[in-house]
Amino acid sequence: MKITKIDVMLVDAKPEDNPGWTPVVCRVYTDEGIYGDGEAAMAYGSGSTGAYGALQDFAKKIIGMDPLDHEVIWEFLYKSTFWCQNGGPVVFSAMSAIDVALWDIKGKYFQVPIYRLLGGKMRDKLRCYASQLQFGWGEKKTPALSTSDYVENAKKAVAEGYDAIKIDFFTFSPEGRRFNSEDTTRLLPPKYVNMIVDRVAAVREAVGPDVDIIMENHSYIDAQGAIQLGERVKPYGIFCYEEPCTPSPRVNKFVCDKVNMPIAQGERIYTRWQYAQYLEDNSIQMIQPDIGNCGGITETKKVCDLAHIYDVGVQIHVCSSPLLTAASLHLESAIPNFTIHEHHVYNRYDYNKRLCKYDYQPVNGYMTVPELPGIGNEFSDYVFEVSKCVTVE
Repeated sequence: MKITKIDVMLVDAKPEDNPGWTPVVCRVYTDEGIYGDGEAAMAYGSGSTGAYGALQDFAKKIIGMDPLDHEVIWEFLYKSTFWCQNGGPVVFSAMSAIDVALWDIKGKYFQVPIYRLLGGKMRDKLRCYASQLQFGWGEKKTPALSTSDYVENAKKAVAEGYDAIKIDFFTFSPEGRRFNSEDTTRLLPPKYVNMIVDRVAAVREAVGPDVDIIMENHSYIDAQGAIQLGERVKPYGIFCYEEPCTPSPRVNKFVCDKVNMPIAQGERIYTRWQYAQYLEDNSIQMIQPDIGNCGGITETKKVCDLAHIYDVGVQIHVCSSPLLTAASLHLESAIPNFTIHEHHVYNRYDYNKRLCKYDYQPVNGYMTVPELPGIGNEFSDYVFEVSKCVTVE
């Protein structure tokens, strides 16, 4: 079997509720009529057009290769593209999209769901948490401003059966302004610290002691602020303190040693080479690699296995289309150190759900793994209608 062509697409529908959502995706075709879909997880922030260009460049290199040889292709791209070695999100997102599509093809070729090719399913249901409640917990983005907004969103999620939630309590001011780096850098003034602590305390009181709270920080605060906040929120039973500082091994270790809470980090750490430093010094207790930018299923599985050596848990970072939701479920079901699955609020929005054929949503706070051959999801006709597409042959 040979790769015959690859459609590389920049999805740019620009719906009114999220005009910055521009997924970069691909479809890999073969001479046996089997195709596979993949995604570069750079739909938000800045840089998606970079991944779109890199994916076109990388696609040219693998035309004619056997799609079942995903390890061969991964190493070939890593060593032959020059910038992939010690690279960052753009190059590894492009590699990830190709790798995910190859796994999709492999599953379809052998007529099995991917988790079987990864070694088998260790669990039938995966505990998940309601993620990013500062954006609301509905069908469109609704910023949480008042303390009561945070409480209401938390209660909504718990009422749906979740026993774990994640919130960035330092995203919006009570007046509706989004905090910027000038607000969040260095030691924080009492007005900000007290505002955050009040929000955390109110949510904890509302959900009770049996619901886990993950405190998201998005690396917006620095090491000083992270320690300052960590000391104040510790009494409220934080399940994981996520991205408390810039992803830097030494800085992360400094924060970890001071706050004495489980640290979650990883959506901006790429490949086993970058993860190794954090695992060797025990400064992360739950890794969060993103299949769409860490190097695909091939590389993310290696990172998870490496973390298992150090008794570090795994929560795959998921903030992309339903395609990578499905891919993440396969991997999380097949590894022993899975901890919890992220169900991002973006998964509830129509502009995201319409990208794929199937919409996988949790039931009572748990997800199940797709049983269809391959990933168990694929891009909808809508993607091909609204995308800027380049076909590489």
